[in-house]
Amino acid sequence: MHTALVTGVSRRRGIGFAVARRFLEDGASVFIQHHRPHDLDQPWGGDDIDALVGELRSFAAPGAVVGEAGVDLRAPGAPEALVAEAATLTGTLDVLVCNQAKSGDDGSIHDMTAARLTAFWEANTRATLLMTSAFAALYGGVAGGARPGDRGSRAPLAGPVGRVIWLTSGQGDGAMRGEVAYAASKAALSGVTATVAAELLELGIILNTINPGPVNTGYLDSDSTDRDLGPIDEWRARTPFGRFGEPADPARLISWLCSDEGAWVVGQVLKSDGGLSLY
Repeated sequence: MHTALVTGVSRRRGIGFAVARRFLEDGASVFIQHHRPHDLDQPWGGDDIDALVGELRSFAAPGAVVGEAGVDLRAPGAPEALVAEAATLTGTLDVLVCNQAKSGDDGSIHDMTAARLTAFWEANTRATLLMTSAFAALYGGVAGGARPGDRGSRAPLAGPVGRVIWLTSGQGDGAMRGEVAYAASKAALSGVTATVAAELLELGIILNTINPGPVNTGYLDSDSTDRDLGPIDEWRARTPFGRFGEPADPARLISWLCSDEGAWVVGQVLKSDGGLSLY
């Protein structure tokens, strides 16, 4: 792994920050995308981006560099432009981690509006698909290359040339009441993983999707939440290890999937939740 683009790196407590840190410690250069205005609207607030970037640089192994851009990925053309900019950091782009996610302003099925559904689709699903398409274009992907029902054919691959990681959620493990728009946007990514993975594999790109389970990125702390944590704490005490996930947990899995050792895992939706979904 040489250069990675990691989206959704706006807070030190977030999964994106943990993934970027792990890559840098492993010797990769990392370009991060952040959108602080989103976090400022949430109970947990937003970090100072300059300080966040400076801290990431402190984790970089010798030779690794950090690039960054503040981008609203819902804007037309923004996903494609971000991939192009990230590729200029070192002249190559080997890994794409689509970690960005819109939170807040959701509701039940009774609260759904076209605007609400569109906002989650644009940030969580559309941006991920468009960034993946732009990443594939770096490796020779072209429009009009397939029709419904076509089966791929090419010579055997010597090895993978790029990796893509998507982040989904626990919508398949049970009801996510009050999060219909969010769950729908993430379910779309899980549902299309196999299709996109097969198409990317024609280029030598490996795609996998991660369901990290409940990860405490600050929203499960009493000083940065807008909910009653009593019932959640009671449930946590009954789980196998008595804790929620931490950002470093999915970061370790993502790092492994992007390594030579993880190359045999292709087109999967992987759950990494410490058994929490069993309780």
